[in-house]
Amino acid sequence: MRRSDWKAVLDVVGPASLEHLESLPDRPVYPRGDRAEVMAAVDRELPATGVDAATVVADLAREVGPYVTAVASGRFFGFVMGGLHPAAWGAEILVSTWDQNAGLYAPTPGVAAAEEVAARWILELVGLPAESSVGFVTGGQMATFTCLAAARHEVLRAVGWDVEAEGLIGAPPLTVVLKTGVHSTVPRALRYLGLGERAARRVACDDEDRMRPDALDELLRTVTGPTIVVVESGNVNTGAFDHFSAVADVVDAHRARGNPTWVHVDGAVMLLAAAAPSFDDRTRGVDRMDSWSTDGHKLLNVAYDCGIAICRNAAAHRAAMSVQASYLEQGGDVRDAMDWNPEFSRRARALGVYATLRSLGREGVVELVERTSAMARRFADQLAASGQAEVVNDVVSNQVLVRWLAPDGDHGALVDEVMARIRAEGTAFFSGTSYRGERLMRISVSDWATDEDDVDRTVAALLRHAAAATG
Repeated sequence: MRRSDWKAVLDVVGPASLEHLESLPDRPVYPRGDRAEVMAAVDRELPATGVDAATVVADLAREVGPYVTAVASGRFFGFVMGGLHPAAWGAEILVSTWDQNAGLYAPTPGVAAAEEVAARWILELVGLPAESSVGFVTGGQMATFTCLAAARHEVLRAVGWDVEAEGLIGAPPLTVVLKTGVHSTVPRALRYLGLGERAARRVACDDEDRMRPDALDELLRTVTGPTIVVVESGNVNTGAFDHFSAVADVVDAHRARGNPTWVHVDGAVMLLAAAAPSFDDRTRGVDRMDSWSTDGHKLLNVAYDCGIAICRNAAAHRAAMSVQASYLEQGGDVRDAMDWNPEFSRRARALGVYATLRSLGREGVVELVERTSAMARRFADQLAASGQAEVVNDVVSNQVLVRWLAPDGDHGALVDEVMARIRAEGTAFFSGTSYRGERLMRISVSDWATDEDDVDRTVAALLRHAAAATG
């Protein structure tokens, strides 16, 4: 084979990567520079003659590096984005180096075996049925899509319709039930599946965006036939958990009336909370559901991209996702990842899950869940005590909603001003949200590296900017 100068590239990548990682505690969390400046750093004509790889990589590190957000800094609190665990980082280097197409066992047995073990560990950690199937996908969006595809298959199969073979035209009516506070990825998945975003029935929530079981019961009494219900483990705004046991009881009654029903849990934010005994009061009954989705690149802190789709009914999961072709080597007693996700070619993303779980262990995962939630409460307590802000939600996990108090009453404008100031300064990064018609600042503590100093330093900066904006 043609030989390449791998060492020359590694000699560039290694120091540049280490410099970035070691700068995280002190570098600005958000890069400076407008779009024109960022584009100017990389926008050039495609060269007629190629440039050697080491030079290209060195240029990338020099030109793009200054405009990279320090998501893994410990002070990035926007968008529910996790940081990067060292074991996940190391695994990612191997994933890129090995360059395995991880859709089938046959061409890549090593990473396929690691994925199978990682799947088993996830089920054990969260306390889900051992017979459940697991697919590793790109993120929460595709994990939800995959689980709802399995749900669509199973509830229609129960009334004699093969949706994979026949499609949806002429299919028996299928009712999808969502709560009013549902995450936007769920309606988007319904669009992909041909079920229709607007066709879903909506159930009222309480003040923390938890589905009201009484309202669900009332709605389901008006529904007949195949039904899909979606609940949530860790609301993207409030961090709240739906009342799983109560929902399961309502759905069991609906099934008893002759309606095939599947309940999916959107656990992108906090499915891992089920691993922590201290969260039992919030996660009790989650194992009674039919499918679960989560993001490995949120609380677990593996590298982007990684989502996890889990189904109690493995046959339904496989029927919705699998494909057979004469040119593929499939079957036997091996697990082919292609049977459990919508991709053909795919990277070995589960290797990062394997490495991070092995590095953390069960106790480390529990500590991660509890510590990120404790840091969220530390934020809430200090901000509430300041008199400059109010905490809008009941902080039950790692999410905090903050109202900044403007003397003129325009609290929403002050929210945006405070976030813009601290982002420009580089101390921390926050993203906003509209919750119940109000503009609020959202704090998401999702990085394993965030500690008390990060919180205290950030709170001091927030209060300073709020005072300056209102003074």
